[in-house]
Amino acid sequence: MNKFFEAVANVFRIPDLRNRVLFTLAMLAIYRLGAHLPTPGIDANALEAYFRQNQGSLFNFIDLFSGGMFRRLTIFALGIMPYITSSIILQLLTVVVPTLEKLSKEGEMGRRKITQWTRYLTVALGLFQSASIAIMLQNSGGGFVINPGVGFIFMTMITLTTGTAFIMWLGEQITERGIGNGMSLIIFTGIVIGLPSAIQQIYTNAFELRTWNIFQTLIIIAMMIAVVAFIILVERGERRIPVQYAKRVVGRRMMGGQSTHLPLKVNAGGVIPVIFASSLLAFPQTLLNLEFVKNSPVLSGMLGALGGSHPLYYLLYTALIMFFCFFYVSIIFNPNEAADNMRKFGGFIPGIRPGKNTADYMNKILTRITVVGGLYLAILSLLPQIMISGIKLQRLPGIGPWIDATFPRWLLDGLGVNFFFGGTSLLIVVGVAMDTINQIEAQLIMRHYEGFTPKAGRIRGRRSGV
Repeated sequence: MNKFFEAVANVFRIPDLRNRVLFTLAMLAIYRLGAHLPTPGIDANALEAYFRQNQGSLFNFIDLFSGGMFRRLTIFALGIMPYITSSIILQLLTVVVPTLEKLSKEGEMGRRKITQWTRYLTVALGLFQSASIAIMLQNSGGGFVINPGVGFIFMTMITLTTGTAFIMWLGEQITERGIGNGMSLIIFTGIVIGLPSAIQQIYTNAFELRTWNIFQTLIIIAMMIAVVAFIILVERGERRIPVQYAKRVVGRRMMGGQSTHLPLKVNAGGVIPVIFASSLLAFPQTLLNLEFVKNSPVLSGMLGALGGSHPLYYLLYTALIMFFCFFYVSIIFNPNEAADNMRKFGGFIPGIRPGKNTADYMNKILTRITVVGGLYLAILSLLPQIMISGIKLQRLPGIGPWIDATFPRWLLDGLGVNFFFGGTSLLIVVGVAMDTINQIEAQLIMRHYEGFTPKAGRIRGRRSGV
């Protein structure tokens, strides 16, 4: 523990690193100020009451990434979601559009061009989303808009789009002049801001309302710690494929001959598969609020079966996460291309023939660890919901009554426990924290200081290879 505090002290002893950390904190403080600046013409209290009544909709998912600002419709209500969406769209288009693929391989100049297009697309998406939100609030009849009209729509578009562009600028400034990835830290800040209220709720249930006894409280805390440790274990997990490079003579020098490894991450897709799957399954719950859906027993029944805690929801959620895990990994890693590059530089996997056999071998390993990574994401994402409301197996047709009479109630109805340390939010928080600490530790080691864990070696973040 003394080593850890000494490493923290070393951060502030190095002028350049100290300035980077203080700059990052200042930018994040400016971001949090936006949580208290409401969009003109909105009844914030009525809007927040609506969010409380419609849990599980697409709007609640967006609210997670805006740090609770979407439910109050502040100037930063759209958060970083338009930028994330734009980045994902361009990343997917890189595979199918030859121009983007060529730019991605042109080094720094190509990346700058793609970043510029990402900014333009972010502004366009911000304008579209803000206009949709303004029209929806105005036509909802819930009394959310104080003075409806064209002026309100125009003002909302300008306010929310400007807020999104400013957040994008803040993230880029943190990445360039601060420490860590700016966009990730902005999401991280929006999530952890709710941590004090979660701790307060645990204290209230355990010691004031006596909803939980001491034994239940200890079990919940132990599960929280175990889940965090499990996430760290898997996020640092990787499958290392040994690679041997043959010796060759270049001029008068002997090159190659060294042994290295190719690291394949267990969770290469990060939180992106969960974001895609959650967005798709939250959309039907949003449609349930429309009048024509409510008035149709067939549509309301079909969409209601996709609601949280239903068996069909859990099944589709797991299947979508698995699909997007494989889809995203296939985009960021091409076994054929990796095997070809390895062959060009004289590398080979011991016991595997170069070329197609190497590509097939890497593809087989990648498939296995992607299955493990997808199941890990599904379990982690569904854990909070199972703790709260269980799995409604009694609603299965035919065998529902038998399950209702036989299975334990804690499995069918849940424990009614709001499991704060689970799901998408915890995965983001732990992953971003690991990446940021890894960058700080790299700065310390570069300046001949010890890191946070000198006896255990460097902390490996999600994106570090070794």
